[in-house]
Amino acid sequence: MSAATLPAPALPAERKHLTYWLGAAAVAAALIVGLRLIGNEYGWYAGYFVLQYVVLAAAWNILGGYAGYVNFGAAGFMATGSYTAVVLNEAFGFGVLPGIAGAALVAGLLGLGTGYLTLRLRGVYFSIATLCLSVVLQTLVVNWDYVGGSRGAYIIRPMGVPGFTSYGEYIFVVMLVLAVIAVGIGRTVEMSRLGRGLQAIRDNERAAEAVGVPTLRLKLIATTLSGALMGVAGAPLPFYAGYINPEGAFNLAYAVNSIAMPLIGGAGTWLGPVIGAVLLATMQQAATVTISSALNLWIVGWMLVLFVALAPRGILGWFRKR
Repeated sequence: MSAATLPAPALPAERKHLTYWLGAAAVAAALIVGLRLIGNEYGWYAGYFVLQYVVLAAAWNILGGYAGYVNFGAAGFMATGSYTAVVLNEAFGFGVLPGIAGAALVAGLLGLGTGYLTLRLRGVYFSIATLCLSVVLQTLVVNWDYVGGSRGAYIIRPMGVPGFTSYGEYIFVVMLVLAVIAVGIGRTVEMSRLGRGLQAIRDNERAAEAVGVPTLRLKLIATTLSGALMGVAGAPLPFYAGYINPEGAFNLAYAVNSIAMPLIGGAGTWLGPVIGAVLLATMQQAATVTISSALNLWIVGWMLVLFVALAPRGILGWFRKR
C-alpha cells in the first residue's frame, strides 16, 4: 500500500475538542459583529429566541437522543429554571448570571429526583410520567403567591450594561455563551464513555446490563445533566421579557419543539439538535413576523410529518445515507 492510499490519522480527542471551541468562538464573534452592523434591536430578540431552542434541543438530546428516553417534560424543567431565577431575584436581588447558576442547580436536582422515580419505566410510560411532572409543577406555581401565582411576576431590567450597546444585546450574548456550552457538553457526552453507554442503553438496555454497563447510574447522570441544561435555557427568560407567568413558562411549544428539533436535525448526534433548532426556530420567527405566531406549532407538525416520511433519521441521517 502506497503512502498516498494510507488513511489519514485520526485527530486526538483533545485536538477535536479544541477545534470545536475555537470554531464556536469564531462563529459567536461573527454573529455579534453581524448583528451590531445590522443595528436592529429585533435582531437580538430573534437571535435569543433561536439560541434558547438550541440550548433546549441540546439538553433534550442527552436523554432522548443518546439514551432513547423521550422526555415530554421539557417545559417543566425550563419553567423551573425561569422561576428559580425569579425567586433569587425577589429574595436577594440577584441578576441573570446568579439566576442561571441557581437554575442549573435546582433543575439538575429535579432531574436527578425525577430519574430516581421514573427511570424504571420505559417507552410511553416514562413519557407520560414526565408530562405529568410538568402539569404538577405548573399547578404548584399557579398557587404560589411569592412568584405571582397565576398573575405572573415582573422583573425590572437595568437600562443598560457596560460594554454592550443595549440590554437586549447583553442577554443575547449570555444566551449565545450558554448555547456554545450546551452544544459543547452534548458533543463531549457523545465522544465519551458516558455517551457510548447511553447509546448501548438506547439500542438494547437488557443487553447493556448483561455486559456490565451501569445503566441506572448512566441514566441518572443523563437526567441530571439534561434537566440542568433545560433549566439554564429558561433562566434568562424573565430577565429578557421583564415578565413571566405560568401559562407562558409552561407553554406546550417548549415541549413540542424540544422533541421535534433534535428529531428533524438528527437525534443522537451533537450537531443534529443545532441544525433542527436553527431551522425550525428561524421558520417560526419568520412566520410570527409575517403571518401569525399561531402558525408555530402548525409548522412544527408539518415538518415532523415530512421528515418522518422522507428522512426518519433527520437531516444528518439523510446526508450520511447519501
